[in-house]
Amino acid sequence: MLDVFITNGPWLIAAAAIFGFFMAWGIGANDVANAMGTSVGSKAITIKQAIIIAMIFEFAGSYLAGGEVTNTIRSGIINPHYFINIPQYLVYGMLASLLAAGTWLVLASALGWPVSTTHSIVGAIIGFASFGVSPDAVEWGKISGIVGSWIITPAISGTLAYLLFQSVQKLIFDTRDPLRNAKRFVPYYMGLAAFVLSLVTLKKGLSHIGLNMTNVESYTIAFAIAVLVSILGMLIISRLKLDPKADKDSHFANVERVFAILMIMTACCMAFAHGSNDVANAIGPLAAIVSIVNSGGVIASQSPLVWWILPLGGLGIVLGLAIFGQRVMKTIGSHITHLTPSRGFAAELSAASTVVIASGTGLPISTTQTLVGAVLGVGMARGIAAINMGVVRNIVISWIVTLPAGAALSIVFFYIIKAIFN
Repeated sequence: MLDVFITNGPWLIAAAAIFGFFMAWGIGANDVANAMGTSVGSKAITIKQAIIIAMIFEFAGSYLAGGEVTNTIRSGIINPHYFINIPQYLVYGMLASLLAAGTWLVLASALGWPVSTTHSIVGAIIGFASFGVSPDAVEWGKISGIVGSWIITPAISGTLAYLLFQSVQKLIFDTRDPLRNAKRFVPYYMGLAAFVLSLVTLKKGLSHIGLNMTNVESYTIAFAIAVLVSILGMLIISRLKLDPKADKDSHFANVERVFAILMIMTACCMAFAHGSNDVANAIGPLAAIVSIVNSGGVIASQSPLVWWILPLGGLGIVLGLAIFGQRVMKTIGSHITHLTPSRGFAAELSAASTVVIASGTGLPISTTQTLVGAVLGVGMARGIAAINMGVVRNIVISWIVTLPAGAALSIVFFYIIKAIFN
């Protein structure tokens, strides 16, 4: 066992727990906030309700389905062979990465910028590995996929959101009798939402607890749930009373109430899937540090999770959203374009659909960029004038800056931590 792990092992684990919690706090403040932003911005739910939903479903997702083991090296960005003889550098680097990514997320959240937590931690890992060890320690081929996702991910979700909202407009809102057509078509939208969200939960959530279903099994279960939800929706909506004397505006308001209920369902499922998937950005490096320290410097391809790591990550995510999430929520929910429940539903369902497409094809994805692209798609359905291009410009700049910002902060923190423990 290396002397550094004998002498400083408890201190390294304590620092990892603090920095991991800080990173999870940043994920809550930024990533969870943007996932809830469409629901809050469309006034389907209040900020207080969004925080309660996120507290329940994000924590449930991260704790129940966050995984029994996690990849030691997130996304295969660095080659572990370069650290076999210097495992303490990997520990210092992971500490620096958690602190760097968490710092960037808190700064971006303070400015109201929705940035990618995955790209924040990946940028940080690239920074310490390339400058602290060797540029060859970084798998540079993986980076091109991340950069490509800046364009591909928002394009897919934006296109889906545009088409989905256009269908809602043509089938319901632009007709003579919007409420009657809502009663006719909304059960199908409910079924589509149930299908997509079931797939998201099965593929991105429950797979973490060992329920690895085949594609046929996943799609069959999702389709069965969709049919049941459609039938249930048909029964519930058929009970809505029509007022033939009511004007079109009141019909529109009633239709939006139906979509508001749908948005609550999408918000719950997205929160669960997000918690199960993105908590790994905080607990992955944390689990790696604990594993390496406890084993005396052995670097495993996967690290078993100590019992306290998942609750720590879940708690950090929930507190980050509750304390500091409002700024990013406002950016996504109201600053890009004006959202109503029907527009918000189109954006959130399109984002969920993109997550399903990405998980099936192996496309590197950022939930943030997926959702922003979907909101832009809904805005484009009403014309370019409906979009605040100044806000969009700032968001795009923040995406481009995230990787180098995470890397630069990580390099500084790596040398400081290395100096302290060496």
